[in-house]
Amino acid sequence: MKTKTFNPLIYSLLVIFILLSCKVNVPVISSIDPSIGRIGEFITITGSNFGDSRDESYVTIAGIAPTSSSYDLWQDDKIIVRVPELGEAGLVYVHSKGRRSNGMLFSNTANVPRPVDGEELGLQPRITSVNPQAAAIGTLIIINGSNFGVTRENSMRASSMSGVFFSWDFSTGSFNPHIIREPEFIEAAEIEAGYEFWSAREIHVRLPDGAVSGNLEVRTQHGRSRPVFFDVSSRPGYKNFKDKRSYSISYSVDIRVNNATRPNSLYLWIPMPVTSPSQRNVTLISHNTEPFIENHRGVRLYKLDNLGPGVNHSIYLSFLVEVYAVETEIRHQSIRQELSSALSAMHTQSTELVPSDNPAIITQVNSIIGREPNPYLKARAIYDWILKNIEFVETSSDVVNALENRQADIYTSILLFTAMARAARVPCIPLAGVLIDRNGQTLRHYWAEFWIDGFGWLPVDPAMGAGAVTIEEPYNPLSPLQENSASERDLAAFYFGNSDNRRIAFSRGEVILSQMENRGRLVSHTPSYSMQNIWEEAIGGLESYSSLWRDITITGIYQ
Repeated sequence: MKTKTFNPLIYSLLVIFILLSCKVNVPVISSIDPSIGRIGEFITITGSNFGDSRDESYVTIAGIAPTSSSYDLWQDDKIIVRVPELGEAGLVYVHSKGRRSNGMLFSNTANVPRPVDGEELGLQPRITSVNPQAAAIGTLIIINGSNFGVTRENSMRASSMSGVFFSWDFSTGSFNPHIIREPEFIEAAEIEAGYEFWSAREIHVRLPDGAVSGNLEVRTQHGRSRPVFFDVSSRPGYKNFKDKRSYSISYSVDIRVNNATRPNSLYLWIPMPVTSPSQRNVTLISHNTEPFIENHRGVRLYKLDNLGPGVNHSIYLSFLVEVYAVETEIRHQSIRQELSSALSAMHTQSTELVPSDNPAIITQVNSIIGREPNPYLKARAIYDWILKNIEFVETSSDVVNALENRQADIYTSILLFTAMARAARVPCIPLAGVLIDRNGQTLRHYWAEFWIDGFGWLPVDPAMGAGAVTIEEPYNPLSPLQENSASERDLAAFYFGNSDNRRIAFSRGEVILSQMENRGRLVSHTPSYSMQNIWEEAIGGLESYSSLWRDITITGIYQ
C-alpha cells in the first residue's frame, strides 16, 4: 500500500483557488440608455458583474422592482428591462448575489422640467439655457437666464447668499415603493473653485462633487428658478453615500475677565460643522448669543464689547448634523487630470502649514512615485509609504521633522500626507474634526481628501488605516454590524478612498481668517478640531482674561 504524503504547497494553492472562486464581484453600471424615457418602454443597462442569469437578482428603478415579466434580457454585462410605474425620476440599481451596484438616474420624460418660454414674471431667477447639458464632476458650466442678481453674495449673512444647486442622492440599503423621498440638492462648492463668474444674466459654475443626474436650479433671495434637467456623466468609477447617522452636538466657550479698562473688545471665531457631500443639513438647534457675523468661511464671529474685571461670559452652540459613510470604487485607467485647472492651482500650493515645496519632501515623493503620471496611483503610493514607514506617536513637531524622524502624531501625519500629495501635483486638503464612539465620546481627529477630475474628492485616513487610533466600536468595512473583526490589512485598504460615518468635520482645508484690527492681540489653538489660524483677538483695554474652549459633546445619536 502506498502512503499519500501531505503537500502543504498544493493545499495552500487549493485554498486560494477556492477563496477566489467564492469571491462575489460588486455589480457596476456604466450606462443606461435611454436615461430619459417613458413608463412602459425598455431601457438597456450596461456594465459588469450582473451575473450570467437573473435567478434571484433584480433591478430597482426609483425604488420600484419591475415584475419578472418585465425583463427581456439578462447578461453579465447587459440588462434590458421595461420601466415600471414611477414618479418624476429615480436611481437605477442592479442587485446581484447580495451586492448592489452604483446608482444611475432615470427620468420620466413626462415630468422632466423644461424652461418656460414667454415673458419673465416677478423677481424669481429664471434659467433659459445650460451649456453643456451633460458633464463630468469639476466641469465648468454656463447658465444663462435672468434675475440672478448682480453678485452672488449680497451681504456677509448666509441667509442672503445666492447659489446654484444640483441633485444629490444617497443609498438607503433598501427600498419601499410606498415611501416617496423628497429630492435633495448640493450646492456648487467654494473649495472646488465652484463659482467663476456671476451676473444678472449669466453664471459660470463648476459641477460639484456629489452631484448626480437630475434637477439643477438657481436660488436667490427672491426664490428658486424652475429646475432644468442636468446629466452627470463620464465618471471614472462610482461613489455612494450610505449608512446615514444624525448627531446632535453642543459646545461652548467660557470667558473670564481678570483685568480690563474701557474701551475694549474681544472677538471669538467659533467654527461650525462644515457642509460637504458626506456631511449635510447642518442645522443650528440653539444658541445663547447672537453672532457679529453669522457665517464667514464656516466660522461664526462673536464680538464682546467693554468687558469689565470679574465678568464671566459663555457662548453656547448646539447643532444637528447628518453624516454619511462614503464608499468608492474608481477605474484609474479612465482618469484624465487637468494640471492647470483653478482647483489644482488652489490645492497644490505650498503653505506654512503644508510645505509641499520643501526639498526633502520633494525628494522623498519623487523616490516614491517615480514617473507615475496617474494622480490616483500617486496618492495610493504615498498613503502606502506612510503606513509602512511612519511610526504614529503621541506628539511630534513639524512636517519636515516628522519626515526626517519617521515619526508623527495624527495631526502631523495628515499634514505630511497633504504636503506629499501636493508635491506630487495631486490636489489635496487636510480635514479636522472629531471621531465619535458608541457612547458618544469624542476624540479630535484629522484626515484628508484628494481630488480626481471627473470624480471628485476621495477620503484618506492614514491613522485609521494603520490602526493607530483606539476608539470604541472600530469601523469594520466587512460587516454592517461593525463588529471588531477587520484585519489590519482590511483597515488599510478601506481607509484609502472610503470613510465611516463616525466623524464630524469642522474644517476642510486651511481656514485663513483676517484679524479685525491691526493692534489686536491674536490667540490660536493648534492643533484643534478646526484648522483655522485665528480663534481669539483682544483689542483695547482687555489686558488679562482666560478662555476655556470646551470639547465637542454629543447629545444625541440617531440611526
